[in-house]
Amino acid sequence: MYVHIGGEKIVRSSEIIAIFDIAIDNSSKISNQFLQHAKENKEVDYISEEEAKSIILTKHKVIYSPISSSTLKKRTHHINDL
Repeated sequence: MYVHIGGEKIVRSSEIIAIFDIAIDNSSKISNQFLQHAKENKEVDYISEEEAKSIILTKHKVIYSPISSSTLKKRTHHINDL
């Protein structure tokens, strides 16, 4: 199954490892270092010019999404219920 994560982007639900609120970007030194490392290695996608509200960690990339983390989590739980 697939999850619509904003813009015209969908991700296979089995690829999603975690969904975080954008506040994690500045919440801790470790998360900040992880995201900085991903940016340096060009493993980050910004899927919209809108302000990012969540960060999606997949097996291969970090994706900044304009959709809130709570909405994305509901979408993934809905798929898991099917």
